[in-house]
Amino acid sequence: MFDKRLMTVCPESRRYIIGNMILQWLELICSAVIFYAVAYVISSFITGIAVNGTAADMRAFHLQQLITALIIVAAMILIRFFCTKAALKMSYLASKTVKRKMREMIYGKLLKLGSRYRGSVTTAELVQESVEGVDQLESYFGQYVPQFFYAFIAQVTLFVIFGIAGSWSVGGVLLICVPLIPGAIMMVQKIAKKLLSKYWGQYTKLGSTFLENLQGMTTLKTYQADEYKNRQMNEESENFRFVTMKVLTMQLNSIIIMDFFTYGGAAIGIAMVLSQYDIFAGFFPDAAEGISLRTAIFMILMSAEFFLPMRRLGSYFHVAMNGMAASDKIFRFLAVEEPEDGTAELSENVGDIKLENVHFSYDTEREILHGVDITIPQGAFIGIVGESGCGKSTVASLLMNRLSAGEGIITYGGTPISQIRRESLIKSVVYISHNSVFFKGTVRENLEPAKPSASESEMWAALENSGLADFLRSENGLDTAIAENAGNLSGGQRQRLALARALLHDPAVYIFDEATSSIDVESEEAILARIRELAKEKTVVMISHRLANTVTADCIYAMEDGSVTESGTHGELLKNGGTYARLWETQQALENYGKGESA
Repeated sequence: MFDKRLMTVCPESRRYIIGNMILQWLELICSAVIFYAVAYVISSFITGIAVNGTAADMRAFHLQQLITALIIVAAMILIRFFCTKAALKMSYLASKTVKRKMREMIYGKLLKLGSRYRGSVTTAELVQESVEGVDQLESYFGQYVPQFFYAFIAQVTLFVIFGIAGSWSVGGVLLICVPLIPGAIMMVQKIAKKLLSKYWGQYTKLGSTFLENLQGMTTLKTYQADEYKNRQMNEESENFRFVTMKVLTMQLNSIIIMDFFTYGGAAIGIAMVLSQYDIFAGFFPDAAEGISLRTAIFMILMSAEFFLPMRRLGSYFHVAMNGMAASDKIFRFLAVEEPEDGTAELSENVGDIKLENVHFSYDTEREILHGVDITIPQGAFIGIVGESGCGKSTVASLLMNRLSAGEGIITYGGTPISQIRRESLIKSVVYISHNSVFFKGTVRENLEPAKPSASESEMWAALENSGLADFLRSENGLDTAIAENAGNLSGGQRQRLALARALLHDPAVYIFDEATSSIDVESEEAILARIRELAKEKTVVMISHRLANTVTADCIYAMEDGSVTESGTHGELLKNGGTYARLWETQQALENYGKGESA
């Protein structure tokens, strides 16, 4: 019923939780005062009429009592109002703190894991956990945890109030009956935890399937597999609906049980009060004590209040279990082993980069890279080519330390990549792919992460070099709006903006991974021209399936089925007549197809 891990994550929430408990306790005292004032007035009227019902001064006395009681009730209601308002604020502050903290922890874990996170959790599942899963903790911290502690404090307080009012025995019996409610909660807790875990599992699975199908919609349409995926999603949706209905059924059944104990306990309390009231004492000869009418009315009014704190805890329990089920998945992700960060710093020029006998596999069943050896001298322009799926992008991920080699070693200037501090590597090496990520905002906001201290002139210089400055001047300059993932820009404009961001970062090494694929010819030529100029000053690695992009490279590594089959300049590789020459002839034939006939 209570997860200590969540409290240790955010200890600053404790003071807000304690404040919430104190304010609820004050509300309880105010309710007791209100009920006592009401009981006092009612009992005075009844006893007054019985003794001297015709006296005018008695009516005036009762009127004065009524006015006094109304003033007390109004004052208590006002105090309750401010206490309730303050308690709601405390709930918000407690949940706000933990939500911020949990999301910071998830984000920090993502930064440390990099792309490795996909081995432990899917993107859709991670999004659901960090958004809706964390939101579920708002109810847990804001409502359930304060109520968890307050419910026990309230019972003791009410027991003392009943004893002071005149009947410790009634208070004792009600205090004994109250644990039946948490007992009912504990009865369904194990079932609820298992069911909610299954609910969240099905929910995240459905989200993952939806995101995967949405991202691969073009491929599904191309291979006419969209109907099959539609049926698959319908089946998963039906499973999710079934699990959701089971959760709701479990919640309704537990509410019925808790209501039975709540109102049944209140009825027992009322019966005991009546048994000890003087008028009914004759019907209950075993009653050892008698209570006044005022006390009887007060206890009858307070009997339901005795069970309400625990009943409210029961209603919050289901919300809390949902939050705890989500937190289990969050903590499981946070517990994923992360690579140790190195301590070595890269020099300004980085030095030679080497991959020596590097093996890599995503799973134990199939190896992706088989003993790859690549040398990238400082200041060189290196091409890595091959057909799709030969392992080129895997090499790029290894160079960025997004993946770890199973065997072999990768060094920068003689320093193993595992020993290099992550921030130092990011500062010295930049990676530009065909699907660079952009955030909704402005051009300025998308450039600033590359160099937060950059001036406007530096930004414009990078945009000039990437060939995007003229377009932006015709728009709104650096304040030109960028849609999510630059959806309002063409493919060529997106890549030019990605290049501008990389140029502004100004690292020692540039890795271009299919950076000119799926864009128009004019943009491709402009970007390639800038890359060739860049190669005169920096270390550039060009990964491409299109061999024409790497013709001017100092050295080209041809890959096939996860191995480097040959290396050399463009001319040398053509003379060898190997993998490179075969790919070159095939691509040239495709690009020149029909030109001879049209001529």
